[in-house]
Amino acid sequence: MPQYIFRDYLQFLVSGVSTGCIYVLIGLGLITIYNVTGVINLAQGEFVMLGAMLAVAYYQGLHLPLVIAFLLAVLSVMIIGALVQRLTIHPARHAPEVTLIIITIGTAITLRGIGLLAWGTTPRSLPEFSTGAPLVLWGAVLSRQRLWIMGTAAFVLLLLYLFFEFTLLGKAVRACAINRRVSQLVGINTEFMALLAYALSAGMGAVAGIVIAPLTLVSYDMGLVLGLKGFVVAIMGGLVNAPVAVAGGLLLGVFESLAAGTLSSGFKDALAFLVLLVVLLGRTMQLTELFRRRV
Repeated sequence: MPQYIFRDYLQFLVSGVSTGCIYVLIGLGLITIYNVTGVINLAQGEFVMLGAMLAVAYYQGLHLPLVIAFLLAVLSVMIIGALVQRLTIHPARHAPEVTLIIITIGTAITLRGIGLLAWGTTPRSLPEFSTGAPLVLWGAVLSRQRLWIMGTAAFVLLLLYLFFEFTLLGKAVRACAINRRVSQLVGINTEFMALLAYALSAGMGAVAGIVIAPLTLVSYDMGLVLGLKGFVVAIMGGLVNAPVAVAGGLLLGVFESLAAGTLSSGFKDALAFLVLLVVLLGRTMQLTELFRRRV
C-alpha cells in the first residue's frame, strides 16, 4: 500500500474515533435513562446543546476560567436534566410509552426554542483546551482537542464503571435497571433513581457538547443531529447493552469519516440513518423469527 494511502486512512481512523467518542457519550446517556425509567429520551441532543452554549456563556459572558466554565456548565445541565424529569416525565410516569416519547419530543422542541431566545442564531465557539501544534502520528495529523475528546470520553467511562460497580448508589441504579418493581419492594427509591438517571444522562450530554465545541461552531439547533446519532448508537446496543453501544459509536464515527473522506461529505449524516435502518431491520427479522419458533 502506498504511504500516502496509509496516511489518509489512518487520518480517517483517528478522526472517526474522536467523533465516535461524542456519539458514545450521547448514546450512553440515552441507555442510562431507558434502563432506569423505560423512557426513550429524544431530548438528549438538547442537553448537548445546552452544555456547549452554557460553557460559552460562562467563559465569554462571565469571563470565568475555561475549566470553571466547563464544570459549571455540566452541573447546570445536570440540574436542568433533573428539572426536566420532574416537570415532564414524572407527572406522566404511568402513561403509555408512546405518550412519554411524545413528551420528550415536545421537551426537545421547547429547549431548542429557549436556546434560540437566549442565544439567537449566531454560531459560537470555545477555544481549544490546550494550545500547541497538532500531533503527527505516522503521517496522520491529530489536533490536541481530539486528544481531549478521546481522553475525556475514556475518563467519563471509567467514572461510570466505578460508580456502577463500587458504590451503593450506583448498584441501586443498576438494580432499578434490572427490575424496577423488585427494587421498589426491597426499599430502593425508584423515583430518586429516575431523577439521578436523568441528571447523569444530562451531564454526559453536556460533556459531549463542551468538548466538541472547540472543533465546530455551536448553535441552538446543534443538538438535533447529534441527538439522532446518539440514538443510533443506543439502538445498536439494543438500548440496554452499554459495551456494544460503545463499540457501535466508535465504528459509526469511523464509517462516517471514511464516507466523508472517500466519497463525499454529504454521505456523512446519511450513513448514520442508513445504519439505523439496517439495525432496526435486523432486529425486526430476529423478533419475527423468534415469534415463528414460539408459534
